[in-house]
Amino acid sequence: MEALANLSISWLDPWLMFLTAAGTLAGIYVGAIPGLSVTMATSILISFTFKWQVNEALALIAGVFIGGVYGGARTAILLNIPGAPSAIATAFDGYPLAKRGEAGEAIGLTTVMSVFGGFVGILALALMAPLITSFAIQFNSRDYLLLGLIGILLVGTLSGESFAKGAFAGALGVLIGMVGLDPMTAEGRFTYGSITLMGGVPYIAAMIGFFGVAEALVQLHNLDLATIKQKIDRIIPKLSDVKKYFWLAMRASGIGTIIGALPGTGGDIAALLAYDDAKRTTPNPEVPFGEGAKEGLVAPEAANNAAVGGAFVPMLTLGIPGDAVTAVIIGALFIHGLKPGPLMLIETPHLFWFTVGNLLLANVFLLIFGLTGVRIFTKIIECPKAVLIPLIIVLSSVGTYAIQNNPSHVYWMLGFGVIGYFLKTYGFQVGPIILGVILGPMMDSNYRRAMIGARGDIGTFLWDFVSHPISFMLTTAFVLMLLSQTPLWRPLTARIRRTRE
Repeated sequence: MEALANLSISWLDPWLMFLTAAGTLAGIYVGAIPGLSVTMATSILISFTFKWQVNEALALIAGVFIGGVYGGARTAILLNIPGAPSAIATAFDGYPLAKRGEAGEAIGLTTVMSVFGGFVGILALALMAPLITSFAIQFNSRDYLLLGLIGILLVGTLSGESFAKGAFAGALGVLIGMVGLDPMTAEGRFTYGSITLMGGVPYIAAMIGFFGVAEALVQLHNLDLATIKQKIDRIIPKLSDVKKYFWLAMRASGIGTIIGALPGTGGDIAALLAYDDAKRTTPNPEVPFGEGAKEGLVAPEAANNAAVGGAFVPMLTLGIPGDAVTAVIIGALFIHGLKPGPLMLIETPHLFWFTVGNLLLANVFLLIFGLTGVRIFTKIIECPKAVLIPLIIVLSSVGTYAIQNNPSHVYWMLGFGVIGYFLKTYGFQVGPIILGVILGPMMDSNYRRAMIGARGDIGTFLWDFVSHPISFMLTTAFVLMLLSQTPLWRPLTARIRRTRE
């Protein structure tokens, strides 16, 4: 009964309910603006809420977190500019749907599936936190390295028909992510004596440049095309669609919850893995993936919102952040005199159930706000390109500058935009580049730790990949995924099917 009482605090207190609703609404629009990240918004909120009661601060922050993860899907669908990294996979099929005039239906479907995934992740947080945590804590550095390698391999399969182009784009992203000071030795890498490069390449500038500016430059070739009127007569998805994609959403939510519970990962990797899973397990989609397949919306959106609940698991039970936002929330808890970790659940169990109830309430508001204001958003894509393209570049410049008030970041953004334009022109996808930037530093640091654990011996290092259960499973998955991109894969799978028959 005590747990139920703590669970319902946010639902019964009008002020906490208002803060949760306001945070969710603000998070949706913050997440939809490229350059304004949920992590940044949460960091700013801490400076305003450190004198508040802890329940009030967490209510507002949880709302922004839930809304922000979803918000990136809107601009991904309408403009092919993900508002957040977790929406990169959503753009693969969301933007083609918008180009066909089905933006309203696409946004409605992503809203419902995001809410569904959010509920699954929160339910997992409430019921299986100890189990998921005990699994996540067993991951070693080599396992995170394998997870990163799998992610880089996946981007090749998501990049059109050419695996080679996708792999090249992913490797280019890793190279960009390596620029700056070495995290272990503090020596410059690829800096060429430049003090500016020692701080690394600004990630937000790269994301906005490759997605926003590059897309704007590509659209300059299509100024004479008539604008597509969006079909907004039906925003709430059909019940038949919800039933049809239920098990796909359930599977994607499971992937998102598990990936979210792994410290240092997040919704971007979860969405990528879920998208690839949908692509591999959907034998005959009505529309090919990358051309407007609804499965390509359902999987990543269910996964990235389920990852929110998963990310709270290690944060609340171990004091280890599941992603960047929960790392900021840990800071907020310390400011309020709390110490996240196993003792927190013993000393302040009410806070755990309050967090669960607050996330549930934020998810309800996400459904309400996510299905409203769609008509205003869809008007963006109906604007004449001669007006829209300069507006995109201006907003991209303002968003990039606002991160650190650094004009050099705007130059980075424009430079990446030009590079992205030429890559798009020659059939390369820019999504793998950004994912490479994200995964590169994680792979680098975990490779170094794994090698230190093996005491520099390459034989011991390689043996560790097959001598531990989790590492063996991930290594097997990596090898099978690599083989699936070779000409030997189809004859091999065909022979296996004939043998079973």
